[in-house]
Amino acid sequence: MELISLGSMFSREPAPLLGIDVSSTTVKLVELGRSRDGGLVLQHCAMDTLERGWINEGNIEKFDEVAEVLRRLVRKSGSKTKNVALALPGSAVITKKIVLPAGLSDREMEVQVESEATQYIPFPLADVSLDFCVIGPTNNSPSYVDVLLAASRKEKVSDRQGLAEAAGLTPVIMDVESYASRLAASRVIETLPNHGQDMLIALFEVGSQTTSLQVIRNEDVIYERDQMFGGVQLTNLISRHYGMSFDEADEKKKKGTLAADYNESVLRPFMENLAQELGRALQFFFTSTPHNKVDHILLSGGSASLPGLTEIVSAQTSFPCKVINPFDGMTIAPSVQAKQLAAEATSYLVATGLALRRFSQ
Repeated sequence: MELISLGSMFSREPAPLLGIDVSSTTVKLVELGRSRDGGLVLQHCAMDTLERGWINEGNIEKFDEVAEVLRRLVRKSGSKTKNVALALPGSAVITKKIVLPAGLSDREMEVQVESEATQYIPFPLADVSLDFCVIGPTNNSPSYVDVLLAASRKEKVSDRQGLAEAAGLTPVIMDVESYASRLAASRVIETLPNHGQDMLIALFEVGSQTTSLQVIRNEDVIYERDQMFGGVQLTNLISRHYGMSFDEADEKKKKGTLAADYNESVLRPFMENLAQELGRALQFFFTSTPHNKVDHILLSGGSASLPGLTEIVSAQTSFPCKVINPFDGMTIAPSVQAKQLAAEATSYLVATGLALRRFSQ
């Protein structure tokens, strides 16, 4: 999938680029470069936490506070790059694949896309940032092309844009989170047998509040679903089991300073529950499509790094399961703290996909 930038207000230049992922609980930053032999180099990488409620269901509720965290994050990362790629949550974007005659000029295509967009967008086009990209020739119809259009409310785009500008950065790409995560995951899919060709891949991202599933085959998404289940459930379990506040439970979880019975009494039941939720999501996929299996499960997100999770998920679902480290196969620059990265790598899927846009423009 080529770049999707929402709105022509963003220029597209292959200069150095920061991928910045703003989620409900954290802000993450990734900057990639190339080595002399063409391999990818992780140049900068950093993460900072947001307080609960600052971002709610993708909406920025505490703009100044989040902008300050972003400013601090850029300083902490050590990067001097100003151009950034950001992403909107899928819930804020309408995407639609349409078919248009091949050979249209850019201007003719814009007119056609706008007229098609009015059918799919439930609010006035004046309130919308709209963009499109040509995917390629339409199957069995060489005189037509498949075009992907993406639309979002202007205020959703300008919120994210304003956040970057408040931190002294220049937004040049606005992407969709699920597209960014697929771009980062595609590097891992290529390492599967036969480069993952014709395989059904279930890509799970276990976030703080929600877990999203995308089933992918040869770069096409054939199914998507979000579930209200995430890492916050583990914090709630810790809080209840040990009789401590949510914030204290969260801190002890991150620092690994919980009682000796934690693994058996709290962590294992949580992982089994998570595996059941993933299995349930796959059942929804099987009952609503002709498919009854997947070839591979890929896990990402903060909770994906829990030790032993892949075995539990494989046992629950009976499909092979692997954790995505989006930095696999990259050279890690000395400026990146390798030890911390090992613990947090699974959280950086979207930010890595955004940083990869530098090379796919």
